[in-house]
Amino acid sequence: MASVHSSVDGGNTISFAHRLAGSPRFKALFRDGMDLVEEVAAYLDGPGREEAKNLPRPVAIAYAAESMRLTTRLMQVASWLLVQRAVNEGDMEPSQAEAEKHKVRLCAQDVASGPGLFAQLPPLLQELTARSLRLQNRIIYLDRTIRLPAEAAPVVPAGVASEFDLQRERIRQAFHAR
Repeated sequence: MASVHSSVDGGNTISFAHRLAGSPRFKALFRDGMDLVEEVAAYLDGPGREEAKNLPRPVAIAYAAESMRLTTRLMQVASWLLVQRAVNEGDMEPSQAEAEKHKVRLCAQDVASGPGLFAQLPPLLQELTARSLRLQNRIIYLDRTIRLPAEAAPVVPAGVASEFDLQRERIRQAFHAR
């Protein structure tokens, strides 16, 4: 699935984003995302429901808004992850995935409540919300990187094994280009 591009020095290079999307790091991201979906569902259906019953009315309304946004955010993240996994496993063509990804709304969001009200929400809901936002931001970054046109995409020269090596290679190329 890795796409090959021509580099500044004329060698073959592999798109870092596409290489990352099919890597063990993506598999870990997928697992983290799906685990968070399950954890949030269990919390909202169990302890979270009980905690919400004891909140003052304005905080209970904030709880409802945050839990709804949290659920929506995670469903969008899960959709993106499932589409990307289908591409990685060859079950879906990248062009078909692009059409599906347009249905997924990945946009940087913050919490719905003001900071004072958010601070009054149950600590576990606050933590789950923060984790979901970090996960969403990671996916937004990966999605934008994957969607870059080939000529603008960061490239990994063949044989480069890590992000550190990639950065070192970019520095080397920058100084040799002068």
